Amino acid sequence: MKTVRTISLLVFFSYIKCQTLQRSLLDAAMQHSNSQNYLEENLRAVTSIMVAQFLQKLTYEKVQTIVKELLDLAEKCKSLKPHESPSECCHQLMTTFLEHICNNQGLADRHVFSDCCNTNNSARHKCFLSYKKDVAGYSDIFQISDPEQICEMDKENHVPVKEKYIYETSRKHPFLYGPTILTMSACYETAVQSCCREENKTECFQIKLEPIRKYVREISSRHHHLCEIGIKFNHKVAKAVELVLLTKKQPKANFSEIAKLAMDIKNLHQICCEGNTVACVLGRSQLMNYTCSKQATLSSKIIPCCELPEPFRGECIINSENDKPDLSSLPLSRFTEDQFVCKQFTDKQDDFLQEFLYEYSRRHPELAVPVILRVDTVYQNLLGKCCKLENPLECYSHGEEMFQRVVHESREHVKNQCDLHEKLGESNFHDRLIVLYTKKAPQLSAQELVIFTKSMAAAATTCCPLNDEQQFACMENSAKLILGALCRRHEAEPINAGVGHCCDDSYAFRKPCFDDLQVDGTYISPHLSCDQVVNLNEDLCRAQEEELQTEKQKLLSNLVKQEPYAAEMQFQSVIVDLAHLVEMCCQAEKSEMCLQEEGSKLIKKCQSLLGG
Repeated sequence: MKTVRTISLLVFFSYIKCQTLQRSLLDAAMQHSNSQNYLEENLRAVTSIMVAQFLQKLTYEKVQTIVKELLDLAEKCKSLKPHESPSECCHQLMTTFLEHICNNQGLADRHVFSDCCNTNNSARHKCFLSYKKDVAGYSDIFQISDPEQICEMDKENHVPVKEKYIYETSRKHPFLYGPTILTMSACYETAVQSCCREENKTECFQIKLEPIRKYVREISSRHHHLCEIGIKFNHKVAKAVELVLLTKKQPKANFSEIAKLAMDIKNLHQICCEGNTVACVLGRSQLMNYTCSKQATLSSKIIPCCELPEPFRGECIINSENDKPDLSSLPLSRFTEDQFVCKQFTDKQDDFLQEFLYEYSRRHPELAVPVILRVDTVYQNLLGKCCKLENPLECYSHGEEMFQRVVHESREHVKNQCDLHEKLGESNFHDRLIVLYTKKAPQLSAQELVIFTKSMAAAATTCCPLNDEQQFACMENSAKLILGALCRRHEAEPINAGVGHCCDDSYAFRKPCFDDLQVDGTYISPHLSCDQVVNLNEDLCRAQEEELQTEKQKLLSNLVKQEPYAAEMQFQSVIVDLAHLVEMCCQAEKSEMCLQEEGSKLIKKCQSLLGG
């Protein structure tokens, strides 16, 4: 059995590209038995994830105190029958947890939850969720630079390193699903135990822990994005996203099986996004057990995953390779050439459109989810128009051409971006993005704009060297997460009407909407003189290259805010002059005097640009 499991693990972890992470996962999974009492053994950890994700500022000790008080209720949830819903079972646990916070006046005041406590159960829960802050800037005791402290903690075992990791990860990533935190905590614990036996602990930690952090950051972003879709858009959009993802992964499964699983996964995401970690862990376990019971008809790629113990089984299935589709079923042309299309569309619109989405997705596994959803939206709108006409077939028979046009336009925009990235280089490409997005969203601070566009520039650096097909999917997939983060920022503090429209109108067309967004003509910038936006002091000489680059880009953003219609070359000339000034003066014997004298010339040039 151990040999079979080792083979299964090796096959699965080859799906996760980073070899050091594969090794950590393999080592951790080998130490876990396939226990029937998995949830019971981890009930405290699961409950502490829930508490830490809601009460992010609470100390580890106080989180554990609340966990103790909730464990009796959590015990009642651990033995679900296959047909029972985890949400029904665990509803009382969440209600009791929120009541506990509200009844403890100190907690409510300290965490500004008083307004939530004055509402009823449903509104109260939504209110608490709204206070979750993703990747909050809390101190991290698990710094790779201090491995001795981690090893000492693990050795003394006053607070098990795995429990402390769960606490820190949960409060930093409050939308990261509980089963993933449990999986990565097992990997973290195994890596720490291994590295603490090494002579060069720092190097070992760097090699083994950084991939874990990277995976957690990336999957947390994906989980938060899925939660946003479920909250912002109707259940049809959320189910459509799951249906596309599932069809791409398991294209041999029949439509009814995929549709059922997509609904189950959508419901599970809702449970996980609501923060009920006990229900989330139970729900995923149920779903993965069902998936493994159907592995012969779903996908051969998940067979190795089903050999694994919890919680690795679920993470394995989610990260498994896409299977190859069997396209022997009815041709896609039946959706654009059959004379009975309008009858099917009218009689069972949702089912018919879902089947189109299924058939189109399995034929185009190379396309990103948003692109496939654009095609689906175009098809739905086409039938909505054509089926009102006297000769609808003549109208919707042009559907295939329209689908190709949607894909072509999306692909061309990505290609143009990558051509520009290649021409300008990453730094100048980033500057171009800062100019574009400062015009689109000038209400954001210069710092926010630099950080936001840095993510877009980094995505281009990663995606653009890939072949055309992979480049297209990579850029689209990156954009959906980056723009999702921007839309969450807008949700928390509205930016402007244009951004709001792009965020709220259509999930499928969110990226094209932002691409087409022009200067916000309603924005009136507070007047700034150049000596307010040009930072000229000796700190510039001590700044690291990245800090200096950020200062230059913040200046660029502030200049664009003042003169959004000015030529980009005018802005760039000021930025180039600043870079030359810093290089010259920081090498001078009297750098501060040089900065003042030469800086005055730069400020004068800057002021002429602003019309001062």
